[in-house]
Amino acid sequence: MFQPLDPLLHSELRLAIMSLLISADEAEFPYIKEQTGATAGNLSVQVDKLSAAGYIEVEKTFKGKRPCTICRVTDDGRKAFEAYVKALSSYLKVK
Repeated sequence: MFQPLDPLLHSELRLAIMSLLISADEAEFPYIKEQTGATAGNLSVQVDKLSAAGYIEVEKTFKGKRPCTICRVTDDGRKAFEAYVKALSSYLKVK
């Protein structure tokens, strides 16, 4: 039986963000932007959606005088990602 896929994680960019954060625990906004190839505006919108869902937390700070945005995966985000991978694998099983 197929398990439902989390529509929030089924977006290509949001899934890429979560994949990066799962492996790194945290990353700065420019690194995520570089790795995903997203525009700053689109990435910002998707980060906000993940943050609103409680999947990531966003810390806005400064490095010297420059703003620095750090994204971290939360426990809920890690659980949601693991559930998504499990659900996706249910579609890939051949019986």
